[in-house]
Amino acid sequence: MQKDGKYVYCIIATSYECNFGPIGIGGRGDLVNSVGFDGLSMVVSDHPLNHFVVNPENILAHQKVIEAVMSQFDSVIPVRFGTVAATPDEIRNLLNRRYSELIELLERFENKVEYNLKGSWRNMGFIYKEIDKDNEPLKKLRKKIEKDNNEEKKNLLIMEAGHLIEDVLQKKKEFEAEEIISALRKTVVSHKHNKTTGEAMFMNTAFLLNKGREVEFDNIMTDVGEKFKDRSDFFYTGPLPIFNFIDLRILPEKWEL
Repeated sequence: MQKDGKYVYCIIATSYECNFGPIGIGGRGDLVNSVGFDGLSMVVSDHPLNHFVVNPENILAHQKVIEAVMSQFDSVIPVRFGTVAATPDEIRNLLNRRYSELIELLERFENKVEYNLKGSWRNMGFIYKEIDKDNEPLKKLRKKIEKDNNEEKKNLLIMEAGHLIEDVLQKKKEFEAEEIISALRKTVVSHKHNKTTGEAMFMNTAFLLNKGREVEFDNIMTDVGEKFKDRSDFFYTGPLPIFNFIDLRILPEKWEL
């Protein structure tokens, strides 16, 4: 029979044993509860020690458990996905050794939530026309390409123009992302840029907010959406666990699978 360990979701400050229901990762209906030491607790559920599956269902389950904990606690520190301890005593030993560090994190991120915002241009043809119109070096390159009859030189100029367009497009993305961030700056605590995908996405940004300012964030994004309705589409999710602002690794225990 395969031995179970304790899958770890997050850390909270409580002296009481908590029960969050049968919502554990893995689809077995495992009970999610807490293992504590001196006012610090890790939220856990039973999970096979040597069989962990990385799939969208488990990633979502990990997040959903943390969101359930967030509904009851003001300070929740998420733990990296895929962290399994062998026993409750391992958890208590780690809480003891890293007590000061974890308490400081809980205090620093108390009442904080995350929002993730993506912005994409609606019409890339229009964006490229703007680049052509506004960029003098690109205009000069296009004229050279049109006039040059040497195929080899022409191909080199076309490559140069392609690289220039990529650079200008990236700067355009950064400029327009900053315009949105400026509108939110007084509302958010911090922000972090993540990688964008595709040519049309110009921002993929996580924002750290104090709880209670969610409506303010919503209202600003409503205004932003209206202002840029003919140019850009925006999609945001939240409140979420603060994964982008904490990457807590449970080492040197080497629990992570």
